[in-house]
Amino acid sequence: MKFVDKCNEIFSNTTELYHNFDDVDAKVDNPYEKGSIEADLFVKNWIDAVQWHLEDLIRDPAIDPVEALALKHRIDRSNQDRTDLVEKIDTYFRSEFSGVKPLADATINTESPAWAIDRLSILALKIYHMRREAERSDASPEHISQCCSKLDVLLEQRSDLSLAISQLLDDIAAGRKYMKVYRQMKMYNDPDTNPVLYGKK
Repeated sequence: MKFVDKCNEIFSNTTELYHNFDDVDAKVDNPYEKGSIEADLFVKNWIDAVQWHLEDLIRDPAIDPVEALALKHRIDRSNQDRTDLVEKIDTYFRSEFSGVKPLADATINTESPAWAIDRLSILALKIYHMRREAERSDASPEHISQCCSKLDVLLEQRSDLSLAISQLLDDIAAGRKYMKVYRQMKMYNDPDTNPVLYGKK
């Protein structure tokens, strides 16, 4: 199985598993071997699924402001966890390709493999939710038609992105491309770089 096929399978299964609970506080055991890339991909999509629904909750127009602020802080922590995990997956790729000597004319990609895979995880959630919308029995025919069209686009997008990721990994393995990882260095979560936070010291 190609790596990208493995990603799509894990992301689809994890998205389905999350919606068996449909609870942002649900706790589940990781079904994959501890320390494996598969386990990291599972956690990646689980974080994304939880955050998807946190973003839904915070958009409730009747939400209590105190609850909204608590949700905003939780979303910020989730974003940091997501970033940390993407960087961990890129570290896996750097190790996998550490023995590859780039060709003299090797080029760099616009994004690292893990950030492309991050987009694939989000696509799994978009596809799941758009499919649910397309299958609603209480929606108008116009709504169903629009959602079916959007679902077709999302499925095509997943196919295209999957191909692009596979080609990128093949190119890195063959030395035609090389990867560099720039840590995100998010400043708003850092008490040393966010002036609102270091101003409170």
